[in-house]
Amino acid sequence: MNTWQKSYIRKFSNKDTLSYNIFVMALLSITLSAGIILSISLGSTKLTLTETINALINESSSNTYQIVNYVRLPRMLAAVLAGSSLSVAGVILQTVLNNSLASPNVIGVNAGSGLFVVLIAAFFPSFFYLTPVAAFMGALIAVNLVYLIALKTGASRMTIVLSGIAVSSFIGAITDTVLTIVPDASISRTAFMIGGFSGVTMEKLQFAALFIIFGLIVSMLLSYDMNILSLGDESAKSLGLNVPLYRFVLLAVAALLSGSAISFSGLIGFIGLIVPHAARFLVGNDNRILIVVSAMLGSSFTVFCDILSRILFAPYELPVGIIMSFIGGPFFVYLLLMKKRGNL
Repeated sequence: MNTWQKSYIRKFSNKDTLSYNIFVMALLSITLSAGIILSISLGSTKLTLTETINALINESSSNTYQIVNYVRLPRMLAAVLAGSSLSVAGVILQTVLNNSLASPNVIGVNAGSGLFVVLIAAFFPSFFYLTPVAAFMGALIAVNLVYLIALKTGASRMTIVLSGIAVSSFIGAITDTVLTIVPDASISRTAFMIGGFSGVTMEKLQFAALFIIFGLIVSMLLSYDMNILSLGDESAKSLGLNVPLYRFVLLAVAALLSGSAISFSGLIGFIGLIVPHAARFLVGNDNRILIVVSAMLGSSFTVFCDILSRILFAPYELPVGIIMSFIGGPFFVYLLLMKKRGNL
């Protein structure tokens, strides 16, 4: 995007914010719709739009019906749910912790969820349907542990990031130990650690989807309080906000969203870091609109990354977590450089 386009967007946004926001959401809706259609149609077996629609509405025993309804449809829904939930979790964490570098994978949320998912798979495989609950508990413990460490050592932006890295490393060591001791755990180690949507079924999605939808609704209901919280603790308290309570509740919501996504997608990273920043560039810092735009942008971004993972090296498939890392790694370095220059 060139300088003229950036200035035009900012001018348009200031002149008519409501119309601009509607335009952005309409554009994202079209983008997401296109991604959904392509996600179901593209793969090792290419399908026309007519074949895809017929397979969705007409039950049969044909190969096309099996491919669409048992492989591609669950995979597309998984990408949409994971993208929206991890993006909104990133918005919440960055707001609550007042840190532009915070995201589920950076501050240990992913690691905590991953550990509890692995524990369920290794020692309680008969209760694997409770994976979303276990992932939520792991994420909640990890994010609160990081926050407590940061408070004890001085809650600066960099301290929170360093605390997250330390907690992630420690939890990751425990996870590796469990998988080494119990190599026959009912989970693919490599696939889970990298993250992806291959092999996702409707049964895996159903329970997690309920948690994600609930978390997205709660985050929308608390978006105004997030705006107040972003003003700083003292200002929020002066406006009558119970800061400790709302901070804990919002961290719990972020943990619920992250853990639920990780329960079926594995340790996908960087969505919660990249998307909130992109959404802020588009619509600003008002969480009432930022959460909606982040959810839509995150879904679109994840769906298209999943499409790329299938077609770049076809007929071989690249795990979508690798695509995310290729994009997210340089973006994280860019944010660090921007922070050093005082632009964040």
